[in-house]
Amino acid sequence: MPIMADTQALDAVDPLERKYSNPVHDDKPLDADAGDEVYVFAPNAELEKRILRKIDLRLIPIAMIMYLLNYLDRNNVGNAKTAGMQKDLNLSSSDYSLAVSIFFVGYLCLQVPSNMILSRTRPRFYLPGIMFVWGCLVIGYVGVNTKAGLIGLRFVLGVVEAGFFPGILLYMSFWYKKMELARRFAVFYSASLLAGAFGGLLAGAILSGLNGASGLPAWKWLFLIEGLMTVCFSVIAVFILPDFPGNTKWLSKEERDYAVGRLIADNNIDSEEDTAIGHWKSIVMAVKDWRTWLFCFGQSCNTAAGTITYFIPTLMSALGYSGKHAQYMTVPIYMVALVIVLVTCFSSDITQERPKHIMAVAALSVVSLAITAGVQGNPHVRYAFLAFGASGIWACSPMTLTYLSNTISRPAEKRAVSVGIVNALANLSSVYGSYIWPSTSAPKYIPGFVTSTMLQFGSFAFAVAAWYLLKKYPYPVKALAVRMEATS
Repeated sequence: MPIMADTQALDAVDPLERKYSNPVHDDKPLDADAGDEVYVFAPNAELEKRILRKIDLRLIPIAMIMYLLNYLDRNNVGNAKTAGMQKDLNLSSSDYSLAVSIFFVGYLCLQVPSNMILSRTRPRFYLPGIMFVWGCLVIGYVGVNTKAGLIGLRFVLGVVEAGFFPGILLYMSFWYKKMELARRFAVFYSASLLAGAFGGLLAGAILSGLNGASGLPAWKWLFLIEGLMTVCFSVIAVFILPDFPGNTKWLSKEERDYAVGRLIADNNIDSEEDTAIGHWKSIVMAVKDWRTWLFCFGQSCNTAAGTITYFIPTLMSALGYSGKHAQYMTVPIYMVALVIVLVTCFSSDITQERPKHIMAVAALSVVSLAITAGVQGNPHVRYAFLAFGASGIWACSPMTLTYLSNTISRPAEKRAVSVGIVNALANLSSVYGSYIWPSTSAPKYIPGFVTSTMLQFGSFAFAVAAWYLLKKYPYPVKALAVRMEATS
């Protein structure tokens, strides 16, 4: 059964004609008057499978590697701390927390404007460009010899990295239907978990083999190597990362038309009326929508609890591990999280359900973190439940952001603003979240575990509220008109 989509007349216009060219940045839209072939979109399982395979192979691996390097460069300060940075820079517990949190002050500044720019520019240049600059900044850690220098560099790094993560989420929503997005975003997000594991392995290897080489301490070698990796890969990414379905060279004309048409049928692409909305109106629409603030609350709980990421190596030391062994023992925790995140998000897409999955992983983290806080005599039990508690936190984040992107689907620029607002304000919670793990509470770290447990209960409450409210008050988007007709 083919589908013809149009917002004005069901009988007249090709769904991929002029009004749908702008959202996908098609430089040469179809023009029936000029003699171009008019393509009628028809559901075709074989063609769709082939297109998805091409998109997945071209987009997901490159995005994963970019995010892996992004996560390494953002969070390697935790590995550097236990590799000698704290001693060399004479950092107190409060100094380190400030260095962690100041990143998110800078991170807040550019998320919304960056997403608005991305929605109207070419991702293959914009996203690798951001990556190149932050890679150069990470290399700049080599010149840091004071805590003031560390704090200043962390702030600038946050400003530059601000556009990447929400930009990737927005970018992926231009390629996939709503119920295809969670599993792809989960695979992408799993790069952060692989980065956590890889970061521990790399830090352990550097601590063993490069400490003092060429006069540099191990923690400076860590930043230098990871920064060079980022700079080199940003150049490669320009030649691999695709832009949008409508102007992608490695899809045939038939595949490009179908790739856009299926998004039209999924009500996930802007109409002519949507694209006429300006920047300011998009901002106003996003700010006035209560859904933006509901998701902001949920993601803020996830992100504040997620500051445990910066203290995983420290918590390993509290459990009795030291040196390179403290670095290596972080790896199994991220591997457990990888499995839980992928299973949760794939299940969510397959069952086409979001809030109950968030409830499940939030409940997992609440119970696990409470046990970790309560059991003090057995480090092995604490280690095991710390892995499950952290996994629940990390699984909530991609699920919440995917749920947001599915809910506020159109106009695209309003979605861009909403994603930017939610991610920016949620990451601002890391400013205070980084202070819930003071060194004075070692080795039990009760304040950190109790606060994280309460925050994850907030994530559970958000999911319940979203499940009820979004069912009672569906998102008011005008559906694109669709006609079903027989295949010739």
